[in-house]
Amino acid sequence: MNWINLDTEDQLEKIREKSTERPQVIFKHSTRCSTSALVKSRLERGEQPKDIDFYYLDLIRYRPLSNKVAEEFRVHHESPQILLIRDGKCIYDESHTGISMDEIEAAAF
Repeated sequence: MNWINLDTEDQLEKIREKSTERPQVIFKHSTRCSTSALVKSRLERGEQPKDIDFYYLDLIRYRPLSNKVAEEFRVHHESPQILLIRDGKCIYDESHTGISMDEIEAAAF
């Protein structure tokens, strides 16, 4: 898995811009949660679709940024959580054990 660290608010605008060309995924991960660790591991074992960028947000370390992501993309905060951004909007979000690479890929294309 080729994670792109998400650690600044400036990146959110870049994600919106890039989402007009290819889907962007934000994975909000809690380093203190065993379910989040399980989901992260499951994603990393799966095959990453080559046409999707995957961002990793440590929501414990970057709590204000995590809140900004929820606000900007109009989703209820959960952890772990996947947001799929296309054309500047969140078109799919899922949390906890509902997160799967197959579902992400199906929603992206």
